[in-house]
Amino acid sequence: MTRITVAAPAKLNLFLDITGKRSDGYHLLNTVMQSVSLYDDVTVTLEEDSSEISISCSDPEIPCDKSNTAYIAAEKFFAYTGMKPTGVSVRIKKRIPSQAGMAGGSTDAAAVLYALNELCGTGLDREQLAEIAEQVGADVPFCIYGGTMSATGIGNIFSPLPDMPDCTIVAVRPGFRVSTRDAYERSDNMGYHLPKSSDGIIAAICSGSVKELAEKLYNRFEELTDEPELPEIKQKMMECGALGALMTGSGSVIFSIFDDEEKAQHCRDQLRAVSDSIYVFRPDPQGQRRIGSGIFSALFD
Repeated sequence: MTRITVAAPAKLNLFLDITGKRSDGYHLLNTVMQSVSLYDDVTVTLEEDSSEISISCSDPEIPCDKSNTAYIAAEKFFAYTGMKPTGVSVRIKKRIPSQAGMAGGSTDAAAVLYALNELCGTGLDREQLAEIAEQVGADVPFCIYGGTMSATGIGNIFSPLPDMPDCTIVAVRPGFRVSTRDAYERSDNMGYHLPKSSDGIIAAICSGSVKELAEKLYNRFEELTDEPELPEIKQKMMECGALGALMTGSGSVIFSIFDDEEKAQHCRDQLRAVSDSIYVFRPDPQGQRRIGSGIFSALFD
């Protein structure tokens, strides 16, 4: 076995608060994250006659050099396991929008770790893979676990939650972009005196109430974003029957939760006037998984 294709799911932040900043510059978080059924295909091939790591991507805007998180993940995997590095080819078919708060790069990196663990027969468990993932990027450990998780610390202390209740999610990538660094700076300037509690949304998840969950959505970064397009899109989503709407991560994708499939499809149609980048998906309880060549891709093209 020299090749594996992995379905790498996107993530949403159902709740996200920044509760402080450490002396080393890392920010302390309180967040609830959810894998969703929007996937990149990540094909990892071992090249035994080489020692190089090569990355290719269907999106020409994604850098395929050593800065790519998939490249870093491969390097960190061999360093952690002590294995002699072998050639690794990573081919990424993108569907998840980049720099959008949906962990597009992080989930690709997690897929590389998942695939290399299988291909190299190292038998690492998820906790060990998450240790490697933490060296790659902030969202990569969650992408190793997937499903529904709350996280604290710098986003690296996880508590599994029951599966998010099933629903239809409509997301849109608006015209504006959000700089993560700038967003954190604005948060620092506001201070961290009144952190929000995630107890309400966790209780909603545990009770299985989509309506209650949607009412408890929260993102501190959204409060710090002054783009007029953000509230306008959220209002349009709510007018279409969404139970709740929120920006994910540091932005800029905005998602909305529906308990009615027809209303969700109507919302998708209405949002076409706002953006060409509209996505409809559901919660994914599983996270990273191996897929058959071509079959899975055909379902989501």
